Amino acid sequence: MVQLPALAGPAAPVEITDAWVRATAPGQKVGAAYMTLKSEVDGELIAADSNITSSVEIHSMSMKDGVMQMRMLQRLPLTAGEPYHLAPGGFHLMLFGLNEALKPGMSVQLTLRFRDRAGNSFEKTIPAPVKQAVRDHHH
Repeated sequence: MVQLPALAGPAAPVEITDAWVRATAPGQKVGAAYMTLKSEVDGELIAADSNITSSVEIHSMSMKDGVMQMRMLQRLPLTAGEPYHLAPGGFHLMLFGLNEALKPGMSVQLTLRFRDRAGNSFEKTIPAPVKQAVRDHHH
């Protein structure tokens, strides 16, 4: 069987919109990034990286019996054509080992790695602006 390099082009078949990174306090080593992913193919988000952290993990948050539970995911499944929202209180990317405080107006380069059903992997790098979280529940 001949493998056709269908995804060898520069554009990953995933549209990433509304990306932003939550502003952090000085000395805070962990940040969070949010965005909407829409894939043209069935696949999954398998890894992420950024230019300002030592590591990035995919996390899910869910309420169970009134308790906030956080789980690290190895991958995030994407269904073709369905927008997938990474948002506060739900799925998000955790940025570990920040080397500086993230202030509004800054921009973070996020590199996301995806894999399709056939096992082809591809990456997309996007700029994500740093913003203050609009509604913080920690008052």
